[in-house]
Amino acid sequence: MHLLCAFLATALTSVHAQSLDTQVPLQPLTLAEIPHLGFGTWNLQGKNATKAVCFALQAGYRHIDAAAIYRNEPYVGKGIADGLSKAGLKRSDIWVTSKLWNDHHAPDKVEAGIDKTLTDLGLEYLDLYHMHWPVAANEHGYDISFLQTWEAMVQLLQSGKTRNIGIANFSPAQLELLLNSTTHPPSAHQMELHPYLQQKAWIEFHEVHGIHVTAYSPLAGSNPIYNGEPAGGPPQLLRNEDFIKIGNKHDCTPAQVALAWGLSRGTSVIPKSAHPDRISENFDSPSCELDEEDYEVIADIGMKLTHRYNNPSRNWGLKLYEGLEDS
Repeated sequence: MHLLCAFLATALTSVHAQSLDTQVPLQPLTLAEIPHLGFGTWNLQGKNATKAVCFALQAGYRHIDAAAIYRNEPYVGKGIADGLSKAGLKRSDIWVTSKLWNDHHAPDKVEAGIDKTLTDLGLEYLDLYHMHWPVAANEHGYDISFLQTWEAMVQLLQSGKTRNIGIANFSPAQLELLLNSTTHPPSAHQMELHPYLQQKAWIEFHEVHGIHVTAYSPLAGSNPIYNGEPAGGPPQLLRNEDFIKIGNKHDCTPAQVALAWGLSRGTSVIPKSAHPDRISENFDSPSCELDEEDYEVIADIGMKLTHRYNNPSRNWGLKLYEGLEDS
């Protein structure tokens, strides 16, 4: 625990020493800038969101992940304020991420999107602002549209409303098009990553291009929104016998095994829970030390039980994740 706290403290030193009065250059995020163990807020509602975020900050988390479409940012913001107060922290001691929703892709709506998020969260700036999808929603439905949106997001760096900008849920072709069309590459890419969706080659692509990767749903389909185990899909990760065995070997829980594995890949992980005991359990996951045999078992699981849980392609009438595992 002491090592983790030291790590988190070091991770915050560089980025928050910079003044809001100056433009922060768009640089790839590194271990020295973003706490790799974050707290997700998807599907947390009302006072539960406030209490969970407040407790997470007191438990030691220094990275809060939010989004406009989660429809809970006022409650998350209250949790941030309460947590900072109770933990004796300043705003500059934590990293806050949020995301632009599809209905604000029009270039003249991008700034209004972040302004609403900042108001709801009660903050003056974000550390990272993602384009949530490469998808624009309009009166005619949905279409793939992101280049003009991205250039409007680049302008947010000039205003100081966000320190970094990133993307989420892009395919390889979409990311390559973006990289070839802008002088400001994304600092980070948030995507679904877990032992059932390992995407090793995709992560390596980002390493080559200096783009930090954040893993959402790092515990696979454990969120209730997925309605349990999908027909023909793998068992819930936390009930997977191999993960239970690995956990027993190291005196860890299956969740800690999955999160330790994710952290070992150099990605950020943003687990979510509304329960204080699980929030604390997840925070202790870096103390779960896996060995070479464990990594081999988990790699084999990924090859045999590949499954993507979050795929709105059918609902939106679009082809998403083309070229990626379980698209």
